Amino acid sequence: MTIKPLSLLAPEVRDQLIVDHMGLLHHIVGQLYVDIPGGSDREDLEGYAMIGLIGAADSFDPGRGLKFSTFAFPRIRGAVLDELRRMDFLPRGRRDRVKDLDRFVQKFEQENLRPPSPEEIAKGMEIDEVDVDTILQSARAALRTSLDDGPSETLGSLVEDPRCESPESSAEWDEMRLLLTKAIQSLPEREQSVITLYYAEDLLLKEIADILEVTESRVSQIHSRALYRLNTYMEGKVGLAD
Repeated sequence: MTIKPLSLLAPEVRDQLIVDHMGLLHHIVGQLYVDIPGGSDREDLEGYAMIGLIGAADSFDPGRGLKFSTFAFPRIRGAVLDELRRMDFLPRGRRDRVKDLDRFVQKFEQENLRPPSPEEIAKGMEIDEVDVDTILQSARAALRTSLDDGPSETLGSLVEDPRCESPESSAEWDEMRLLLTKAIQSLPEREQSVITLYYAEDLLLKEIADILEVTESRVSQIHSRALYRLNTYMEGKVGLAD
């Protein structure tokens, strides 16, 4: 009986693919790490990502015409997210706070025909604005990892990435890009800095934290609040800043 080799590639080619794409692994972990509240260890996330990278190298078929980075990206990211879901990484208390926020946002929107600003959330829920940022960060983390009891569609649409997935040559993308540019220009200064450095300069949040001289977690919170403001603006429901 012939045993099929574990990898479709020669061992030295497979190993070189893994070495050459460690940068991609670190990039993915860097993006996910700061969106995961609860202090998950970066080295642990890198270990889960390595499992995904090795699996991608073992199953990669160059005959299909895909670049390895394109093939590996969802497998590396998926390996990290699968493990985070298995670990039940978001503490129950944080999930409860997301549900509290969810109820407040839906009630406010029903009564005012628009979602509340972060400042209105703080006032209405009788918490400070840093707490609002933390809850928005938790909601975004739950959305990105597809937790079963994550945010509702209403809140989820306000913390997701507003970038359009349409081809960049399409008229829809041109319109979206123009609106997004206007929205970013209307953000408060620090939020505008984080969004510009993250999307325009393609910096990791760790690098942005070094520039702004704050922690990665704080940058993630500012990022989550900025996305919330951008989405309310993109939906044409409320201005960005008071």
